[in-house]
Amino acid sequence: MSGREVTLLGAGRVELLGRLPRSSNETFLVQVSCGDDSARAVYKPETGERPLSDFEPGLYRRERAAYLLSEALEWGIVPLTVIREDAPLGIGSLQWFIECDFSEHYFTLYADAPETHRDLSQIALFDYIANNTDRKSGHVLRGHDGRVWGIDHGLCFSAAFKLRTVIWDFAGEPIPGALLEDIAPLAEAVPVEVAELLDDAEVTALQRRVRRMLHERVLPVDRTGMRYPWPLV
Repeated sequence: MSGREVTLLGAGRVELLGRLPRSSNETFLVQVSCGDDSARAVYKPETGERPLSDFEPGLYRRERAAYLLSEALEWGIVPLTVIREDAPLGIGSLQWFIECDFSEHYFTLYADAPETHRDLSQIALFDYIANNTDRKSGHVLRGHDGRVWGIDHGLCFSAAFKLRTVIWDFAGEPIPGALLEDIAPLAEAVPVEVAELLDDAEVTALQRRVRRMLHERVLPVDRTGMRYPWPLV
């Protein structure tokens, strides 16, 4: 995260460029500008959220919470994400747009780019901790610089266990000790900036999932064979 990114997303003028296709909620590509500097971002307004029976309105808060959790762990999985009240369609999240080859996604990276496997398995652990309900293959990107990112975290952090993901290829593998050390502090306290975006039951459940990983020390296994999102990509 650079100062330029923080300035543009946090204070830049937001201009709608168009709606992104194949999104269940209204999601927009925007341009953010400060003076002569500009960049693209992804805007998810609360007004464009489809009503859900298992998540309260305000999914943009979960997008921000996922970014803050990734930063607290120093994993850098989620692109910079901020909340803006003054965006064109009202309050929502703004996320830095990742320039990448969109023909690549989790399935192609796993099959064709073994050098990404370490990052992909780390995302699997992150998704368990965050209780990601919607890790589709297309929600994993590789930037032009080779860095692997996870996007689209609006359906995370439910108090009820709802994990649905395509990343099961590493199931049962030992979690590296360094990652266990990273997550261990969460068992005692969730960072305030994350906790304030969730409710108490969601914070408690997050800590419970962390404690389970610290105890089991292996990546989660889906014994039901049903914890997949749809569509897969």
